[in-house]
Amino acid sequence: MGWNSWNTFGCGITEQIVRAQADALVSSGLRDAGYTYVVVDDCWMAPTRAEDGRLQADPVRFPSGMAALADYVHARGLGFGIYAGARGQTCAQFTGAYPGATGSGGHEQVDARTFAGWGVDFLKYDWCSSDTSHGTQVSAFTTMRDALRATGRPIVYSINPNSGVAGSVPGAEFDWGGIATMTRATNDITATWSTDSGPSGYQGVTDIVDAVAPLGSRVGPGAFVDPDMLVVGVGDTLTPADERTQMSMWAMLAAPLMAGNDLTTMSARTRAVLADAGVIGIDQDPRVQAGAPVGDDPEIFSRALGDKGLVVSLTNRADHPRTMSVALADLGFTGDTVVGVDAWTGVRHQASGGRLSVEVGVHDTALLRIE
Repeated sequence: MGWNSWNTFGCGITEQIVRAQADALVSSGLRDAGYTYVVVDDCWMAPTRAEDGRLQADPVRFPSGMAALADYVHARGLGFGIYAGARGQTCAQFTGAYPGATGSGGHEQVDARTFAGWGVDFLKYDWCSSDTSHGTQVSAFTTMRDALRATGRPIVYSINPNSGVAGSVPGAEFDWGGIATMTRATNDITATWSTDSGPSGYQGVTDIVDAVAPLGSRVGPGAFVDPDMLVVGVGDTLTPADERTQMSMWAMLAAPLMAGNDLTTMSARTRAVLADAGVIGIDQDPRVQAGAPVGDDPEIFSRALGDKGLVVSLTNRADHPRTMSVALADLGFTGDTVVGVDAWTGVRHQASGGRLSVEVGVHDTALLRIE
């Protein structure tokens, strides 16, 4: 759990912005709710390496340097994250949005040591190439994994093998759990309900859910499928129901929760969605088991919690409110003694006639812990 700069600030990121976001994580209570990593995405680096071959921060936007920024973040009880490209360029450089060629391909050992020396706790490592060779990708991501391990510093390793790749994306096609802590299974999310786009284009909330749902067996302690960052509070295109559904489904998928909004200007509603203790508790359940559709229904998921717990989500994808229900038999229960307690509202729903039913608004999700 944490915050990433890209969705709101892109290549306009500065050390002043990062410091302000770190402060806001603390003052808003989100740090105490579990959002503990501050990740500086692409465009933090100078377009060229230093004379000794090391990466260096952009001197205008990050004049204090990355080690000083890490110190600032650490002093607030937070972890510091950084971004790098797995090839010769970062993704912004690959697309021509940022100058230079300062990817980590061929520089893995020196870059890993540099990151560790700066106090980095989290590395987002992006593919940024149209080369679709699986062997080449495995070699690149494994080389950086081994270089990070060799530093002796614990660093969360978050990879995206999909950037720049058209068609079937490698993050979904292959299981990367032996290489990375987190693996992106789709291309980038955008703040909309659905784009009806394929895997190589920007995708909305439901597109991402449908793409990641079949990959639940890959999730376990230390290996997470990453459905991309939260778009809660990013722009004004999502409704409150849309945002609750993203949080609910990321929790059902046991996914990382990386906020991407401007924390210094977020509304009380956005903060309430991001900080909801009931939903975060489901997401962070120590069983670390992703949920799956019930009977292949994309609107209804179940997820095992703890030793004997169960949570069910019912998402209304229709354009009108409706009563949604799930058969208790499909959840492994008999009789009508089952109660579903909504994690968002605390409202208790008693099963009847062998089914658990609840009214769900347009694009909203009922997230029911089963008793």
